[in-house]
Amino acid sequence: MAGLPTVKVMVLGGTITMAPGKEEGISPSLSGADLLREIPQLGQVANVEVHTPFLKPSASLELAELAQLIQGKSDKGKPNHAGMVIVQGTDTIDETSFFIDLLYDKEAPIVITGAMRGATALSADGPANLFAAVSTAASDAARGLGCLVVLNDEIHAAHAVEKMHKGLVSAFESPDGGPLGYFLENAVRMIRRPCARLRQALHPSRFPDVAIVKIGLGSTISMFDAVTRLGYEGVIVEGMGAGHVPERFAADIEKLSKTMPVVLASRVIGGSVYKNTYGFPGSEIDLIRRGVIPAEWLSPHKARLLLSVSLGAGLARDEIRQAFAAYGQP
Repeated sequence: MAGLPTVKVMVLGGTITMAPGKEEGISPSLSGADLLREIPQLGQVANVEVHTPFLKPSASLELAELAQLIQGKSDKGKPNHAGMVIVQGTDTIDETSFFIDLLYDKEAPIVITGAMRGATALSADGPANLFAAVSTAASDAARGLGCLVVLNDEIHAAHAVEKMHKGLVSAFESPDGGPLGYFLENAVRMIRRPCARLRQALHPSRFPDVAIVKIGLGSTISMFDAVTRLGYEGVIVEGMGAGHVPERFAADIEKLSKTMPVVLASRVIGGSVYKNTYGFPGSEIDLIRRGVIPAEWLSPHKARLLLSVSLGAGLARDEIRQAFAAYGQP
């Protein structure tokens, strides 16, 4: 329709595209065109240009193909897009949104959405989520905010959003500050802007493997010697509480930090890793003195992505530390 903004919708698969098939359970089967047919109201919001490059569960998405979606496609000769919507599975939305946000620095927003219920389920949430996502991507209020996640009528910042439940439609939350806004009465209502974001997008030429080493109560076998042998180029230590590990692992972590970047995160979702409160062996003060980089407010899986992208972009150790420091606010 003339006068409406144009929004590109990229459908990659996920529960929102899934329906029962010949095999047991549901699997990706609906194209982008199939999804749009169920939402005629979109014609009042935007001119939608839909693409279905592939259909797969989000656990099988690759970083390189996600990067190509936003970097490798030329839009010469196409209408200017007010924004882009990426439709995918919710298993990894909290990761893909943050990954894309690290690589993206244009004004037009990228909005990621999906569904917790399959397309044929009673009260399927996919159509409402897609309508809200396209509306957000078309809104001037979302410009300059990078990559956003829109689900269940909530608009979340990529660095802050986490999947907090395996099955509820309200599964996604931003634990340390709440959503940036809401989709209410068919309108985008922003209430705040994200505090934490890199000043400049990163441009990696590759995506090195980064290990997440989880440490639990009573852990005795050190995995740190194996990290280098297995070919990892960086490590996220998923510690306890405010960023603590058993004393027995402190020396191994220090040794590893001399050969590759080691980032300290926590298994606790809320809050940031501490930096200057606890001083016992294996505490955050002790580990930072031994060379680790605090993950700040990032979860272990998001810290892993930031470290991989930073390494792939050729950042030096001090530059990597500065990149993590950018997430020193929720």
